[in-house]
Amino acid sequence: MGMTATEKILARHAGKERVEPGDLLEAKVDLLMMNEGTASLAIPEFAKIGVDRVWDQDRIVLVNDHFVPAKDTKSAALSKMTREWARKYQITNYYEVGRGGIEHALLPEQGFVAPGMLIIGADSHSVTYGAFGCFSTGVGSTDAAVVAATGSIWLRVPETIRIIMRGQAQPYVTGKDFVLYTIKQLGVDGARYMAMEWEGEAIDALSMDARMSMANMAIEAGGKNGFMKPDQKTLAYLEEHKAKFPADLIYSDPDARYAATYDWDISKLEPQIALPHSPENVRPVSEVGDIKLDQVYVGSCTNGRIEDLRIAAAMVKGRRVHPDVRMIVVPATVEIQLQASREGLLDIFIEAGAAVSTPTCGACVGGHMGVLAAGERCLSTTNRNFLGRMGDTTSETYLASPAVAAASAIAGRIVHPAEVAG
Repeated sequence: MGMTATEKILARHAGKERVEPGDLLEAKVDLLMMNEGTASLAIPEFAKIGVDRVWDQDRIVLVNDHFVPAKDTKSAALSKMTREWARKYQITNYYEVGRGGIEHALLPEQGFVAPGMLIIGADSHSVTYGAFGCFSTGVGSTDAAVVAATGSIWLRVPETIRIIMRGQAQPYVTGKDFVLYTIKQLGVDGARYMAMEWEGEAIDALSMDARMSMANMAIEAGGKNGFMKPDQKTLAYLEEHKAKFPADLIYSDPDARYAATYDWDISKLEPQIALPHSPENVRPVSEVGDIKLDQVYVGSCTNGRIEDLRIAAAMVKGRRVHPDVRMIVVPATVEIQLQASREGLLDIFIEAGAAVSTPTCGACVGGHMGVLAAGERCLSTTNRNFLGRMGDTTSETYLASPAVAAASAIAGRIVHPAEVAG
């Protein structure tokens, strides 16, 4: 019996020739990432371990992104703690506000991600990096502190779900729609502590930006890892972004054992909408009904990349945001913001009546820069729409792709992009 790619990666990092689902391993970590929210919890735990240095100052990435620019004294204190810890332990890869961006877009962009790696992030959406053919997952701050001290982590080998997506996508149907459809089929716990392995010609056709959007939301189905096999697009991305680590191309064996296999034809799939208050409450846009909006948000670690901004800008170019709607656009990193500026995308958004922000996770987590008041509705390109996620507990968040979000900002209600594009 062969092994899945996830099993092979974990075996190699544990120094074993073979592992089985359920095995408990001590594995060597290639990279650790923390943000100011999780680092502020990990730092006191790290102090309790009693070491005088970190495991590897070059393999820890610290990012201030969740509550920056600081919205109050408490959030300022979080960033200050992270900043001072980075200085004390001479962390090479520390990213300050205005010089980095949202972690899960930043790390691949800055060359920290490569196939075959084992990446641990103190944030649940660290599953994003599996789009590059590696094992990446989120952990709690205590586990992150141990990794910072030792470079190792205990992991249970997950079972793997195989998801085959066939066919050619319809216009305006993107990776975000693929993953929302996946979560609808599996449910929010259907892949709990499992690796989700996507493949098929529909996946092969996606850009790396779109693949990252999909892997990012594996956790919304409970996934421990969201894996996509590395291909020429992966290698081209690594070359463009000057990857800091060598690519170890690992693939599942033909006779690998899967917990389940799903085989879907996506050729007739419509744009998908996740209704409140769960990412699994998904319907095709044609079945959503007349949902008027107060706010539209384009950004986050799910859909704030340059491809997403291009899609949204093409939709609003020459048009005006509906007078009853606030549209907020947040590029995921400073580099993406600069590229969007060079291409004139930011001008398009501003001329359409949208507000453009510096990179931040703020609105996605209900922290700042787009918080919802009582009873308001937001169509968002983010990854979660739990009760009160973006603000008041009586507000509603709907999830969609950048194309649907931008079109809906123009229409003032949730629409199929074709309705606006004509």
